[in-house]
Amino acid sequence: MKIEINVDEKITDTHIVISCKKLTPELERLFSMLHLLNRKLAVKKGDETCFLDVSEAVYIESVDRKSFIYTTKEVYESDFKLYELEQQLEDCGFFRAGKSCLVQLKYIRSLRADINRRIRVTLENGEQIIVSRQYAEELKRRLGLKS
Repeated sequence: MKIEINVDEKITDTHIVISCKKLTPELERLFSMLHLLNRKLAVKKGDETCFLDVSEAVYIESVDRKSFIYTTKEVYESDFKLYELEQQLEDCGFFRAGKSCLVQLKYIRSLRADINRRIRVTLENGEQIIVSRQYAEELKRRLGLKS
């Protein structure tokens, strides 16, 4: 792979061009990562790839090694693993709620204590997520309920 960077003071807008023989999964991942710079996620809905504004994602769940992004209206699939999404979205207000779930803090409507020191979180869309006891204290701290 050959990478070129052309620095020119006359250029007013950054333009990225990828030239390749064929589109590989690695290039698709690179493309997805570049879109994250604009706070967009490359997601799939059926056979179609679309770009979702990160702020629309309510929570992300991993099921059978696949990541699903839930918005208030739709469910999308991502090629990224949950830990990769967590790393990419940590500065976007996402919180690890358990081994298979990330939740965007701004969509939390209420909290309720659950058994075994877990927390039942109700989201703005009415769905409920269980925050495992391993992450419960951190959630309270991130929401300003504990110092």
